Amino acid sequence: MRVIGLTGGIASGKSTVSRLLRAAGIPVVDADALVHRLQARGEAAWRAIWAHFGWAVLQPDGELDRVRLGRWVFQDPTARQALGRLVHPAVREALRAAREELERRGVPLMVWDVPLLIEGGLFREVDEVWVVYAAREQQVARLMARNGLTEEEAVRRVASQMPLDEKLRYAHVVLDNRGTPEDLERQVREVLASR
Repeated sequence: MRVIGLTGGIASGKSTVSRLLRAAGIPVVDADALVHRLQARGEAAWRAIWAHFGWAVLQPDGELDRVRLGRWVFQDPTARQALGRLVHPAVREALRAAREELERRGVPLMVWDVPLLIEGGLFREVDEVWVVYAAREQQVARLMARNGLTEEEAVRRVASQMPLDEKLRYAHVVLDNRGTPEDLERQVREVLASR
């Protein structure tokens, strides 16, 4: 089985590429979706987060207040690192389990959609790294529009991640998302046709 590691920066267009790959019939395991599942009330990651951060990160129903937690960790690098230590091991385990399951079923190709593929070292476990690239100003504008953030909040979130220019050094494939959605879709089709 071949595993493609899909990554990019926040608001670079990685989710759009994931949708295009799914539409092409390729199984995509989304690390963000895994995080949401693993952080559901009562799950091990939820318990670890609550034990570390306390009641302030819980909503009245006991679910995580992701908005509050997000603001906290994007303002405080120490808190962001702590959250990563609590969540990343469980995500790695879930990604590996998904790969093993699809391999047992004889699936020849899958995608790991992982925002921190490079930072977390998971790039070493995939056959190819695909990076979705966008200009920093585009990331900020998209993030403001998508999440209703102020410019300062959006800039802080973009700055909290490894710059896309650095991620390009790890890329086997670069999908340039500085143009139109149609341009991005064409690139995905061309890359798939060449594989």
